[in-house]
Amino acid sequence: MTILTDTETGERMKMSYKPKSVFRLYTDSNIDDTCTVELFKPHTLDACGFNSSHPLAIIIHGGSVDGMMENWISRLASALKSSEGSINVVIADWLTLAHQHYPIAVQNTRIVGQDIAHLLRWLEDFKQVPLGKVHLIGYSLGAHISGFAGSNLAVSGKTLGRITGETVLSAFKFLEHDKNLYLFLECLILKDSHLRMLGLWIPSIHFDFYPNGGSFQPGCQLHVQNIYAHLAQYGIMGIGDLNQTVKCAHEYAVHLFIDSLLTKDKQIMAYKCSDNTAFEKGYCLDCRKNRCNTLGYDIKKVHTGTSKRPFLKTRSHMPYKLFHYQIRIQFINQTDKIEPTLTVSLTGTLGESENLPITLVEEISGNKTFTFLITLDTDIGDLMIMCFTWEGSPMWAKSSRGPQLTVGKITVKAGETQRKTAFCPQTDDGMYIEPSQEKVFAVKRRERSSSRSRG
Repeated sequence: MTILTDTETGERMKMSYKPKSVFRLYTDSNIDDTCTVELFKPHTLDACGFNSSHPLAIIIHGGSVDGMMENWISRLASALKSSEGSINVVIADWLTLAHQHYPIAVQNTRIVGQDIAHLLRWLEDFKQVPLGKVHLIGYSLGAHISGFAGSNLAVSGKTLGRITGETVLSAFKFLEHDKNLYLFLECLILKDSHLRMLGLWIPSIHFDFYPNGGSFQPGCQLHVQNIYAHLAQYGIMGIGDLNQTVKCAHEYAVHLFIDSLLTKDKQIMAYKCSDNTAFEKGYCLDCRKNRCNTLGYDIKKVHTGTSKRPFLKTRSHMPYKLFHYQIRIQFINQTDKIEPTLTVSLTGTLGESENLPITLVEEISGNKTFTFLITLDTDIGDLMIMCFTWEGSPMWAKSSRGPQLTVGKITVKAGETQRKTAFCPQTDDGMYIEPSQEKVFAVKRRERSSSRSRG
């Protein structure tokens, strides 16, 4: 009778495990080709060119309607390879389990999480791959799977290096519950209101980003607030538009992550804030004490409190980066209540902006300072000139008895550089602005944001 050692018994038990997922390693020779790594078959690792000295990224897709791999998966794999070079990129292909009714696909995420945990234990044992160098990138239900993989590994005291999740769905709570099982965990949250039927749940993790407030994303055709009106008008024929809007908004975070790999010179900055309303008012462009961070692959891996979360605005296409500016304007002794129809333009050492509307939600009266946020597509450099226009009623223009705006202190803070600039009027008539008049303000002084800056 043959007596097996504990090690041999363990190996036999491993060999008896049959994964339901397929692990496809992207090859260095051709990014469009993949090579299948078979669990517990070491020769497949060598045949596929797996390099145990390189970091490992595993891309985990979500549920599938048509049973096909979505285009973003190969785009993300290609971006990882082209950006990082020396990296193993694996696709966790669970299409046979994902191409099911949604509740069944959700149940199957536990199986796939277990498959990935087995893969990583095997790689650690056989190839000495440190789990601290493993990065799981999970999209939608793939974020659920990432949480299950981490939980499976935690049973044997293992800790993953990093998880990036892009999701709107409730089961991301598995990551929230076990966030201490990972060295670093971040999530890009898209919280479209029409997806609440799927059980939206907003986690609190190391970093959970809210691009464009986490709601409507630029470039997605059908605004979420118009969905019910759209369906009422077009009936079942409008379902196609709704599906495309959902797909566009849901995938938006993936493309932001790809963008962070391909446009290293245009990294998107996010700023911690209590909520999106405060962010839209420009209160939160402060980078002290890790209050801002880079979105995407090159995020600063720092752990901060979760009372505030990073918000940001982006463009509708690559490169997605926008430049954020906080503008503070003081109005003095305003006796007439003035409708807040204002525009501003900025000129810097590298260019100038177009006229941008200023959104104020209340009338201008008394002595009050308004703070608001504007964004620009391009870097205009160090600020030099600010043009300010009050779009008042034409009947008030050039009237000696017409209302005037009396402007006090004006400052502009650039979020990306943290540089604060103060402006003063360029003409002799002081700080008075009449309806339809463009007032030019020039730089008074410029100071780098420091401990004096209040953000």
